Amino acid sequence: MRIAYFLDEFPPFFRGGLGTYALEVAPRLAAAGHALSVYAWLSEGTAAEEIGGAITVRRPAIPDPRPLLPILLPQEVAGWPPDSQRFFAEYQFFSILSAGDLLERGMGHDLAVAHDWLAAPAGMLAAASLNIPFVLHVHSTEAGRSAGGGSPTIRALEARAAERADVVVTVSRAMQDELVSLGVPREKIRVVYNGVDPAKYDPGRVLEADVRAFRERLGLGDDPVILFVGRLTRVKGADTLVRAFQYVLQDVPEARLVVIGVGETEDEVRHLAEMKGGGRVHLLFSVLPEEERIIAYAAADLCVFPSNYEPFGIVCTEAMAMAKPVVVGAQGTSGMREQVVPSGPGICGFHIDPYDPRDIAIYISLILRDAALRETMGRNGRARVLALFTWEGAVEATLAAYEEACQRRGG
Repeated sequence: MRIAYFLDEFPPFFRGGLGTYALEVAPRLAAAGHALSVYAWLSEGTAAEEIGGAITVRRPAIPDPRPLLPILLPQEVAGWPPDSQRFFAEYQFFSILSAGDLLERGMGHDLAVAHDWLAAPAGMLAAASLNIPFVLHVHSTEAGRSAGGGSPTIRALEARAAERADVVVTVSRAMQDELVSLGVPREKIRVVYNGVDPAKYDPGRVLEADVRAFRERLGLGDDPVILFVGRLTRVKGADTLVRAFQYVLQDVPEARLVVIGVGETEDEVRHLAEMKGGGRVHLLFSVLPEEERIIAYAAADLCVFPSNYEPFGIVCTEAMAMAKPVVVGAQGTSGMREQVVPSGPGICGFHIDPYDPRDIAIYISLILRDAALRETMGRNGRARVLALFTWEGAVEATLAAYEEACQRRGG
């Protein structure tokens, strides 16, 4: 297939998990014999065009939309802060310019694929103009991200894209249920779990000297380490984890908490760490290169991801592949509830109430106090990744969904 591929993040530009997804999936689609015309966001440090084998990446230059904002924006968006208005308008320009460039080049494409609302208009425009099938990937929704509220404009855009799509691909059964609740026909949705590269995320390939250097750099010594990796946004729950840590210290006073990430709650997390962390919270407000992140996993005793909205947790699979126990939020739309087995012979972590610091602390302390349980959970977690959460499996299932979309349109 020749695939027109529209998305916000594409390496080297990362905003969140979609960038990691694209980094892993696009080359594997190409290796399976498919050609990708990728349209992505032009940001500092990225090139307007890159051609590498079966993947061509184009990043259109976006004109300044401010002269047209008063007449261009939907009424609701016109009430947003100026930077948000511009962001919205720029992505509409991105869609029009990307679809137009695809048409101008006149190359035959079999399928248009778009990821989430930022790129959905481009996919819809390309599919309608070329009369080809359209597949929408939904990694999250406006309703979910905003706890049932959010922008009516973005929600309408998402609904329109799902309506126009021949197939909707999403990342967990939890997300499938959410989409059905929003009116997307269940028979149109295909669940494809994200993955991890277990050869890269393998505890056996990390040098002990690198783990020791990481611990020394942060001043962790030989103390037990709890690790959080993720965006510092409200839904990811780093703030709640820091609140939970004060209770962990009552049971395991030698414990340390390492928080790695960036986002709008940095100041709050810093304040909480100072007030409740007992001097044992270590903050790295940065996005670590992948190899350093792997070392951070290897240096941890367990990983905690108390998200209150997490369609699929790639960091959770990374931690499991590194044979680390995981404690995960398991309310609402939680793909991690499907990823993590909390009991029985396959136990690899615990499910917690992401809104309750004491509940989080109970299960962290239980794991920290039981070395045999940590070993069992880690071993089971890696085995579960190998069985269910590899990128090879994700690409195989994704291609099946793409072929189904083509057959539906052809039939």
